[in-house]
Amino acid sequence: MKKRTKIIIITAMVLLLGITGYLNVVLNNSITDESSGTTQTSSYFQTYRSDRESTRDQEMLYYDAIIASESSSAEAIATAESAKLELIEQMEQELVVEGLIKAKGFEDCVVTMSDDNVNAVVKAEEQLTKTEVAQIVEIIQSQLNTSIENIKIIPV
Repeated sequence: MKKRTKIIIITAMVLLLGITGYLNVVLNNSITDESSGTTQTSSYFQTYRSDRESTRDQEMLYYDAIIASESSSAEAIATAESAKLELIEQMEQELVVEGLIKAKGFEDCVVTMSDDNVNAVVKAEEQLTKTEVAQIVEIIQSQLNTSIENIKIIPV
């Protein structure tokens, strides 16, 4: 009796697993078919954010390793702490600017900063109007104190 019960349970579980796999494939295909253009654009923003986050996590771990290492010199520790603080500040600034751009009605955006330049990749169904570009530039200039020559806006 126990053997028969185990067989029935295992068979039911395998059957449910098969049904789950089938439904997963069917539902994913229908979602992709309905919004193939939107999926690619959303995927770009999600992938970029994920890549950026993992890169920054690695940088933070690197700085933390230098700071925690007993063999690090005082100068190396100070440099690592300074670089870590700069990275945190940059992350906060990018997040604020992205939030403000989204608050102006844009569906999604990603902002990247280097020493001299600021790039804003903005999700747009059509070409951006002059007013929209001006809004984005104004946000970036007010938040980051950067000149217009160093701002690049890329509609996607």
